[in-house]
Amino acid sequence: MAEGPDIARIASLIGDPARSNMLLALLGGKALTATELAGAAGVTLPTASSHLSKLEEGGLLTQRKQGRHRYFALADGHVGAMIESLMSFSATRGHLRHRAGPKEPELRKARICYDHLAGDYGVRMLDSLVARGAIRAEDEALTLTSAGDALLSDHGVDIGSLRAKRRPLCRACLDWSERRTHLAGSLGAALLSHFLDQGHARRVEESRIIRFSPEGERRFLAMFPMA
Repeated sequence: MAEGPDIARIASLIGDPARSNMLLALLGGKALTATELAGAAGVTLPTASSHLSKLEEGGLLTQRKQGRHRYFALADGHVGAMIESLMSFSATRGHLRHRAGPKEPELRKARICYDHLAGDYGVRMLDSLVARGAIRAEDEALTLTSAGDALLSDHGVDIGSLRAKRRPLCRACLDWSERRTHLAGSLGAALLSHFLDQGHARRVEESRIIRFSPEGERRFLAMFPMA
């Protein structure tokens, strides 16, 4: 038996269709009940509870209690990044199961990935910051520069409080639709929150789509210009 991380166990947890549907439902960052996840997976509530227990034991989910209700969420951003990467890899191999529809262009344009911005706008944001010297990219390692610290602080992002967190400030996340890297980590989450909190963007109900208002789109494109 090979020594090291047990990828087979993780693969078996994700590989079950019902469990994969549950994980995809949670990729939007919202905590959901077992009943909601049973609906997403297309299984009965007892079956869903069994699947959720396995995912929780495997370290992929965490459980939150509020009064008599229990909610489930992805354990952390690493789980979200793993799922997004698997989606990207599946797309490159032609393994697609969705049907194109009216929401498809919006989903590819801007969507939430766990707690940060993904899609065309997510990739654009990182590309712009790298091109302007705000973020230094070395392979998959992303580092906020002093110039980036000053630039984003001017836009109202509290970099000091982000650095004080245990979570990585910048992290690369492979985008399934663009098949390139977008920005995750506490900085990626803070930048998405910046537009949501100011009302320049909102999350479409029952969807991962992030929809910018006309003014919000103008501000986003001005904040992250491309040469």
